[in-house]
This record gives sequence, C-alpha cells and structure tokens, in this order.
Amino acid sequence: MSATRRRICFVTGTRADYGHLYWVMREVQSDPELELQVIVTGAHLCNAWGRTVDVIERDGFPIDARVDMQLSGDSGVATSKSTGLAVIGLADAYERLAPDLIVLLGDRYEELAAAQVALLMKIPVAHIHGGETSEGAMDESIRHAVTKLSHLHFVAADDYRRRVLQLGENPAAVFNFGAPGLDHLTRTTLPDRAALMQHTGLPLDAPVFAVTYHPVTLNAQDPAIAANALIAALERFPTANIVFTGVNADPGNAAIARVIKEFTVANPERARLFDSLGQQRYLGLLQMADVVIGNSSSGLIEAPALRVPTVNIGDRQRGRLKAASVIDCADDADSIETAINRALSGQFRAELPANVSLYGQGQAAPQIKQVLKTCDLSNILMKKFFDFHL
Repeated sequence: MSATRRRICFVTGTRADYGHLYWVMREVQSDPELELQVIVTGAHLCNAWGRTVDVIERDGFPIDARVDMQLSGDSGVATSKSTGLAVIGLADAYERLAPDLIVLLGDRYEELAAAQVALLMKIPVAHIHGGETSEGAMDESIRHAVTKLSHLHFVAADDYRRRVLQLGENPAAVFNFGAPGLDHLTRTTLPDRAALMQHTGLPLDAPVFAVTYHPVTLNAQDPAIAANALIAALERFPTANIVFTGVNADPGNAAIARVIKEFTVANPERARLFDSLGQQRYLGLLQMADVVIGNSSSGLIEAPALRVPTVNIGDRQRGRLKAASVIDCADDADSIETAINRALSGQFRAELPANVSLYGQGQAAPQIKQVLKTCDLSNILMKKFFDFHL
C-alpha cells in the first residue's frame, strides 16, 4: 500500500458502468486523503460507441491509463480476443499505477479481465452490483465470477446481499447501500424537455418512447429476429416520438444496430438513434418518457425510481428484482405492443405515484467511499469461505 494517500483505481469500459460509478468517483476525487486513479478501456475508446472517454474527461476526471482492447467484429471469437488484450493492457497499467484497491462495477467481460489481473497481481478488488441475476446473458456468469475474485462487495438490495453470502463471502465485507447510479436523481441537474428537444431534433410530444435494446447473449436465436419484432411493434404507434440509445458492445450487437438504424433513417421525423446521450441527457429522457422500452437494466433501476413505466422485453434481465412499474413481455411484436398499450393505459399510470424503488434512495456514493477509505486492506487478500447453512 502507498505510504501516503490511499490509491483507489476505477476501471470503466462502457457508458453504462461509468454512469453508475460517477458519484463514487467524485466522492473519492474530493477526499484529500484519497488518490483517484482512472483506467478507461472497452467501448469508451471506440468511435462506434460514441467515444465516451471524451465525456469522462469533460467531467473533470483525469485519465491515468487507456487500455485499447476493442477489436472489430462482434463474434464470440472477437470478444474473447478483446478480453485477452484487456488482460495484457491492464497488467501494464496496474504495474505502473500501483493501486491499493481496484473498483469495478457490473458484469461485463472488461470487468472479468480487470478482476483476474488484480488477483494475479495481488491487488484487492471492490465490486459494485454483485449478487444480481440476468439469466439471459453471459453477464450472469461473469458477475458471480467477479464476486469470487473480489474482497469488498457493494450490493444494491438485501436479496442480492444474501446471494453474495451464498457464494461464501464474508458477511462483514458485504454492504447494501443501494445502487450508486440513483445518486444522480438526488445530486445531478437533469435537462428539461426544451433542452432535450434541441439535442434530439425531435418535438418530443407524447407519447415519448425511450428505447435501449442489447443482445441476449445466451440466446441461440439470430438477434436480428428480436430486433425486427421490436421495430414491428413500434411501427404500430405511428404518433410516438422514439429515442434510441446505442446497442452495447456485446456479441451480436451489429445485427441489432443495423435494424434500428434502418428504422431511424426511414423515420427521421419521429425517431433518432444516439450512440450515447451522456448520463444527464439519458436520465432526463427517462424522466420525461411515457414508456421506457427494451432490455437494459436502466429500465429496472432508474426508470422505476423516476416512476416511469418500463416494458422489459425477453430474457436478458430475467431474475432481477422488478418494481410494480415494470411490465415483462416476450420478444415478439404482439407481446411488445400489448405491453406498451398497458404501460400507456390510464389505469396503469394511476398506480405509478405509489411505485417504490427496490434499489435504494440515491445516497450510496458517500457510504461506498467511506468504506473504500477506511477498510483494513492489510490482510484482505486471503479470503475465508463462509459456508451458507440452509
């Protein structure tokens, strides 16, 4: 460990994990007894995904290392090779930066690479959002693997804490402070409708649909089939203004992106696609949307906290905690249409004011920072397995 300030190193690979990490990073940055380190990798460095590294820099976070790992192609082979590149690059970055603690969020292959390098280099890891389930995606296995490679755990709900304990983790090292991404709702000024209209170029008259759809990576079906079903359902709402945010970098992304782009090009008067809106604009969009549609975790975490209905499509998020404002549906056009109509119905919307967030109240970041700052790291690497007695 460093002799002076404790070095806390955040590894971020996508716009999604950065949005959730933002306030924790800000808390560390503002503490004079801590040194913030930032490693940027993955889709952040790619033009195809909006080159969101520029957003991180504009937010005032100096970047200590850039690890270029993203290969062209979205096959399992390309993703595996990208993960290997991440391992090599992160090993070099860790050696140079000598962090005392690595902070990871989520369940993607970038986090898996970051955690395994930390293990081999004997650097403790703090993991955020462990214990969750998303049975339709590879993320499910990666998330639990990262839990076992980590030493501190910041979960978002009691159910998830119990699941981390089932994996044999020390109860004293598992903290439930809620989802840090919800801190934006209590600390970040969100843009209003006029600002979003100017940015999107759409009138944003009701109904407004916010749509994000990612590959269901454990599904053997061609991802274009489900994407076409989504578009077919959206076409049945000809008066809707639709804002799509870009597909993530998972295997199968290209086919989905192509279908969405074709729809937006054919319907420029009412549909737009953005590689990345940025966290503030994205949350502003959710706040004013009539329905959030797709299979992103933001439909289960942020949208319910904003009391906006979610149409959650297919199996990607199967197993996660879902508020009463979330409507599950199959990934065919008729089911999606039915779910959207239910979300728009007066009866369903009348119940939204009573909706309760299952992921905390937006006060996680200061509590996470305090644990990162004060936890004893001297004997943390050698973990005891705590049996879970059924």
